[in-house]
Amino acid sequence: MAFIKQQFEENGHVAYGEHISMGEHMLQSAYYAEQKNSCDAIITAALLHDFGHLILELPEDITENGIDGYHEDVGAKFLAPYFPKQIIDGIALHVQAKRYMCAVKPKYHGQLSQASQDTLTVQGGPMNTKEITAFEQEPFYKDALQVRLFDDLGKHVELEHPDLTHYLRIAQQFVV
Repeated sequence: MAFIKQQFEENGHVAYGEHISMGEHMLQSAYYAEQKNSCDAIITAALLHDFGHLILELPEDITENGIDGYHEDVGAKFLAPYFPKQIIDGIALHVQAKRYMCAVKPKYHGQLSQASQDTLTVQGGPMNTKEITAFEQEPFYKDALQVRLFDDLGKHVELEHPDLTHYLRIAQQFVV
């Protein structure tokens, strides 16, 4: 937990195409998961879904240059030794969940923030039929869909919510 806290403190201030910092976005995502009475695993996945951005330390304009940093894979691989599969899949599959939602719910794309629409392009766009079928075979794909929706909500310039310590206490129970 100390390393996660350190990354939030050292790199959480970085913007990522929205009007808030990466750390604030992740806290807001966890907040919305908690407000919707999600289980602690979903709250933890929502908190850590963009952890890969914190440890990658890539330039903020990466997407504008047509580059996908695969932050979801980086974060999931880094955190996999410490958290159960349900949480790791929520992290690893949240980008795929966006692509899935754009494919199966056409109006969803228009509800995405501009930054999320821009990243969708470099992340592969809406899924095709074969990708949809494969995604639906993932054991925790429904959890990833929830994390995605909390990701979409966590983008407010001002929102009061509990601090990082609160969410790290929730996450601590899962650390193996």
